Amino acid sequence: MKVLVLNGSPRRGGSVASLLKTVIRNVSAEHDIEWIDVCGLDMRFCTGCMVCREKELCILPEDDAHTVGNKIRDADALVVGTPTHWGNMCAPLKLLFDRNVPVFMGESPRGMTAPRQKGKRAVIVTACTTPWPFNVILPESRGALRAVREVLHYGGYKIVGTVTRPGTKKSTEINTSLEKKANRLGGKLVQS
Repeated sequence: MKVLVLNGSPRRGGSVASLLKTVIRNVSAEHDIEWIDVCGLDMRFCTGCMVCREKELCILPEDDAHTVGNKIRDADALVVGTPTHWGNMCAPLKLLFDRNVPVFMGESPRGMTAPRQKGKRAVIVTACTTPWPFNVILPESRGALRAVREVLHYGGYKIVGTVTRPGTKKSTEINTSLEKKANRLGGKLVQS
């Protein structure tokens, strides 16, 4: 099984990266795991031309968004991590998703959307500075989870779970209960 990890955080040693590493820590060596730091990708902005809907490929000049789109298409499972920015996913991850609409979904002749990654599994990881329980009451981490979930939903992914690290302003450590949850989600991601 090919597992693709999309780290949307610019902090390679931060809470999001730590949780992503915890999710994949117990994924056995028989599975192929690839890690991509989305903030390091060279991607042009989506122009909203909508030609990708017809051509089933982004028509902008070849860049890292095309390369990662092919990796998403080939992966059997995704682990997506993002810090929470204004109650949403981070901009580089959003850009990657915008540029890869045809990887996630197509359109039927009647204009209905059709998922292109149907049946694949995914885990979503996020972190925010807002302390618990306010990260849920206010649309902070909840908004980021909802935004990523929306993209994966249109792609046909089955979300096996989410994990959020609130209150990162005071501490970036991952407590035992979050670590256990992240480990469990890694196991659920690759189980037959």
